[in-house]
Amino acid sequence: MTLITNSLLVAALALPLFAQATAIPASAHIEVEFELPKIETTMYARPYVAVWVENGNRKSVRTIELWVGKDEWLKDLRSWWRKVGRYDRELVDAVTSATRPAGEYRFIWDGLDDNGNRVEQGDYTFYAEVVREHGGRNYLRQKMHLSDTAFTHKVAPTEETGVITISYKIK
Repeated sequence: MTLITNSLLVAALALPLFAQATAIPASAHIEVEFELPKIETTMYARPYVAVWVENGNRKSVRTIELWVGKDEWLKDLRSWWRKVGRYDRELVDAVTSATRPAGEYRFIWDGLDDNGNRVEQGDYTFYAEVVREHGGRNYLRQKMHLSDTAFTHKVAPTEETGVITISYKIK
């Protein structure tokens, strides 16, 4: 066989491996219920919050929420900053919003990655990093499997968060 024939044969054999990747259903999304508890202290400052999802290879696929007051404080969200923030200034500008007071919040991840592509079915990890000046630092994670089956996970409260509810829904 010639080199070209061998290359075509290898490509044809590998094609079924690539064809096995299936995107999550078009109607699938994740609803997140997120609480910042009221903390009684004389030095209370609103926390900086980063919420993102990584795939099974620990690569960030989407930053869902990013609440910071000023750019200089982004580095305080250490884990998110090391994984995502320092590499993608456009993304930071696109997703950053102001810090939030104590309260209950709800947001949705549409199942798209940072490039606007629907993610593949498989194993992912939900992350929330919450840091408060003169306060605590919490780094929370929840493994999840995205497929054609809905689920709900609850992440236990911490000193800086209430219960976080992650609901994978398929309409």
